[in-house]
Amino acid sequence: MNIEIALATETEIDELEDLYNDLNDFLAKGTNYPGWKKGIYPVRETATEGVKQGNLYVAKHGGLLAGTVILNHKPDPAYQNAHWAFESDYSDVLVIHTFAVHPDFQRYGVGRALLDFSFELGKKTQTKAVRLDVYEGNAPAIRLYERCGFHYVDTVDLGLGSIGLKWFKLFEKLL
Repeated sequence: MNIEIALATETEIDELEDLYNDLNDFLAKGTNYPGWKKGIYPVRETATEGVKQGNLYVAKHGGLLAGTVILNHKPDPAYQNAHWAFESDYSDVLVIHTFAVHPDFQRYGVGRALLDFSFELGKKTQTKAVRLDVYEGNAPAIRLYERCGFHYVDTVDLGLGSIGLKWFKLFEKLL
């Protein structure tokens, strides 16, 4: 599958909102591994802010939006309590946020392509590691991350227990 990845633009915000809604509808009908909820996360504002910050990337196949990821240097505060492979002020660490693949494109390598893109971007910008958090119940994502070379670091509370998401696993891949 030919997947093109580029920075998202303002003209793609409607498509990004549709992807988030389609994915949340899909998750609501089956096993909601990440625990995302339509209207709560991710939402249009997630896309708008990512485009504004210049850190939201889109994966397209045949002109259709297949997936998206936000890459920045801003960890959740709970990351500070983990025992990472090296200490950093995050200027040399990419953090993955809002990693999403449209239901129509799941199991076609879109997630892997987005992760590979993250690693390549990290190498180009002399980043030393890529880090992320994932809800402990999101077994499919955890398997993908491990297959892509991420290593488990710690389990932390990101403060989302009120919506049923108490524990998140932290992963890191050194570049």
